[in-house]
Amino acid sequence: MQKARIKLIGRDSKELDDICKEIKLSCEKLGVVVSGPIPLPTKRLRVPVMKTPCGDGMHRAGGGKNRETWEMRIYKRILDVGANPRVLRQITRIPIPNTVKIEIELTD
Repeated sequence: MQKARIKLIGRDSKELDDICKEIKLSCEKLGVVVSGPIPLPTKRLRVPVMKTPCGDGMHRAGGGKNRETWEMRIYKRILDVGANPRVLRQITRIPIPNTVKIEIELTD
């Protein structure tokens, strides 16, 4: 039997968990086996930036305090679903926000 591997990628972990719950509920209603959601490691993108463009504070005692660090976290979840055409149609009808990227891959 074919399986569909659904990979969700987004910046808000709560949004991803909500979408996973919706997918899981719709699959269970149709009687299809679902495994997951499996959380993958969170990717942290850090960007150190200077607070002022002129560089004030670089030559004072304890210099280097004029930097801030901005961080963006990227969360990932994986669901394995039995590849039933009805189920895949239901999954594509679930409203997914623009901030979440979804990938569906069919495997044997």
